[in-house]
This record gives sequence, C-alpha cells and structure tokens, in this order.
Amino acid sequence: MAATPRERSPFLGLLPLRERNAVVEALRTETVGGLVLLAAAVVALIWANSPWGDIYERIRDVHFGLPSLGLDLSVAHWTADGLLTVFFLVAGIELKRELVVGELRNPATAALPVIAAICGMAVPAALYAVTAAAGGGSTDGWAVPMATDIAFALAVLAVLSSHLPAALRAFLLTLAVVDDLGGILIIAIFFTSDLDYAALGGAAACLVLFHVLQRLRVRGWWWYVPLGLVTWALMYNGGVHATVAGVAMGLILRTTRDKGEAASPAERTSHLLHPVSAGVVVPLFALFATGVGVSGAALADVFTRPEPLGVVVGLVAGKTLGIFAGTYLAARFTRARLNPELAWADVFALAVLAGIGFTVALLIGELAFPDPALTESVKAAVLVGSLAAAVLAAVLIKRRNGVYRRLYEAETRDDNHDGIPDIYQRAGAAER
Repeated sequence: MAATPRERSPFLGLLPLRERNAVVEALRTETVGGLVLLAAAVVALIWANSPWGDIYERIRDVHFGLPSLGLDLSVAHWTADGLLTVFFLVAGIELKRELVVGELRNPATAALPVIAAICGMAVPAALYAVTAAAGGGSTDGWAVPMATDIAFALAVLAVLSSHLPAALRAFLLTLAVVDDLGGILIIAIFFTSDLDYAALGGAAACLVLFHVLQRLRVRGWWWYVPLGLVTWALMYNGGVHATVAGVAMGLILRTTRDKGEAASPAERTSHLLHPVSAGVVVPLFALFATGVGVSGAALADVFTRPEPLGVVVGLVAGKTLGIFAGTYLAARFTRARLNPELAWADVFALAVLAGIGFTVALLIGELAFPDPALTESVKAAVLVGSLAAAVLAAVLIKRRNGVYRRLYEAETRDDNHDGIPDIYQRAGAAER
C-alpha cells in the first residue's frame, strides 16, 4: 500500500492567535515610529537644502562628551553610535523573541523567511559589487543595500491605508529581524577600527555579569542601566561599533516568563524602550543622517557614479529579486504551499517594499565611505533607492488592496465582542 504523502504546510496562512497578537502589538509601535521617521527625514532634507543649511551643519557637527574617556563625539556621531544602540537593543530583544517563542523557533516554519532574507541580503550585495566594479568604483559599500527598514516600510503602508493581513506583516517583520541580525554581524565583523583587546575584554566581562544577573533573577534598573552604559563605552573604545553592545544585551535578556511573572525582563524592557526607539531614537538619527544636499549635480552623481548607482540597483532590483526568488524556490523545494487566498504577486509586492533600506543602510554607508563627498552621494542614493522602492511597492499594493481588505476584515471581525476574532473560534484556533 502506497504511503500517504505528508500534507504541505501553509505559507502566509492564518497565524496562531498568540503570534498574531504579538505581531499586531509590535507593528503598531513601528508604524507610528515610521511616520515620525518619515517626518524627520523630510525635515532634514528641507533644512539642509534651505538658506539655513549652514545652521543644520553646525548643529550636526557640535562636539561634546568626556574626552578623558574617549567619548568626545559630534551630535551626528552620538545619534549613530549612542542613541542607535537603543534601536539595536530592541532589535536584539525582538530577534530573541522570534527565536524562542516566535516564527523562528520552529526550523520548518523559519526556513522560508530566513532563506528569503538571506537571499535578500546576498543578491543586493552582489549587484552592488558588480555595478561598482563595472564602473571602476569602490566595492567597499557592498553591505549598504542589504538592510530593510521595517519602520519606514510600515510608514508607507500607513500612508497607503493598506490592510495587509497579519501573515504578510509577520513575514515582512521576520525578514526585517533577520536583516537586522545580518546588519549587526556585518558591522561587527567588517566595520571595526583598531581593536583594543583590554577594552573588549572589559565589555565581555560586563556582558557575562549581565547574563549572571539575569540567571539570578536580579531585578532593578539601577543594576542594568549603569552596567549597560559601561558596556557600551568599553565596546566603543574597543574598536567594535558600539551598537553591537545593544544587540548583545538584547539577546541576553530573559524572554520566557517565570511562574507567576506577568512579563519577562525582555518583554518589560521592550515595552518601555520600543516606543522610545521608534519614536525618538531612529527619527533623531534620521534627522542628522539624511540632511544631504539635493542639487541637480548631487542627483546626477547618484546615477553616474558607480558606488551610489550600485546602492540604488541593490535596493530596488537586488532586494526584489533576492527575496522573491528565495521565497519562491524555498516554497518550491519544501513542503510549503502558498495561502490560496493570496498570490505570488503579493510576495513580489512585499519584496519590492523590503527595498526600503534606510536606518541601517545609512549607518553602513557612513562606515563604509570615510570620504565625506562620497558619503553624501551614497546617502542620497539610499534616499533615492528607498523612495523608488516605496513608490513601486505602493502601486503594487494598491492594486491588491481590495483582497487585503477582505482578508483583514475576516481575521479581525469579532461579532460577539469577546476579544477573540470569530475566525479563530470557528477554526478552533484560539489556543494555538
């Protein structure tokens, strides 16, 4: 008797209720933060290109800090190396949540978004390298077009009044989480200055102490805030980009709840810092990172110099091709099947939307190109590429918004007002 073939697992189908609620809560803050980020970027561009542009540059270049500790930094530097550490701390917490209780905890479930994200990093890097090398430019910026900015992408969806179902939003979030991990590893491995092993040893010792405090269930911000600041300062002076300290602490924080515990330390920290990261930290970074001159000559450089052209090609074409091809091939050769309510056109639209690389792309651009003129051109390329990806994604998503609206309304309808969407009760999925 022939064996019955195993049923193929659904891809982009109805999420378990607990996972759906976590995704909705996480993305609500990101969406608001994305709108603030969008506003900050617009303000920076207008200010830098106004008659008061010299004031913008003077404020951005003001230095302050503690020179005796090696921390005499400019305002722009403080936002990139200091405040952005909070963003990476939240990213580390989100990554650990995904690994422990989220979509990445099950290898079979994680395979599709992880493969898609890896392809969505590798293809843009390859296209950048080919474009830059063909034009005789530097290949040092290969990592610039690899990142996806989830907050900016969600801001675009908010402006469009899109009704993407939770599964599509969760897929986009997972892509961004894996992208963030890739960006963090790239910064830590490839963009380090001369290493001070004594400082790095001190940072490692602080992280070990951080882990011990977590294992001993020690509570109280007065333990962790000073320890976090010392870890950050030692990491910075050690020659490794200081934001790595943030993601390391995020990964160490305990994600699971003890018996009788209302929220884990990671949940409490994320609840406190996520709004600060999305609504204050990232917009401030954008305010002092995106103020580039947008003259005719600057825009011409984007399409005539090989390095910025490679960034645009990587973000718009590389992200789309990498994520879509990676997803399709992974589904084709695994037991996954696409939700029959959706089409591959929906995956393609998300792949285009993921070409919005902003926060991490700008950061890596600054690290990859010490030449200020080239840095400005690459920043302009990030803005142009992200804008092109946003416009193209908007067109594709608007065409399918009727389908998204129907699916969104079905998965949020709660006629008996018990707090559980009716679709989960009909499917018997409320406890999944």
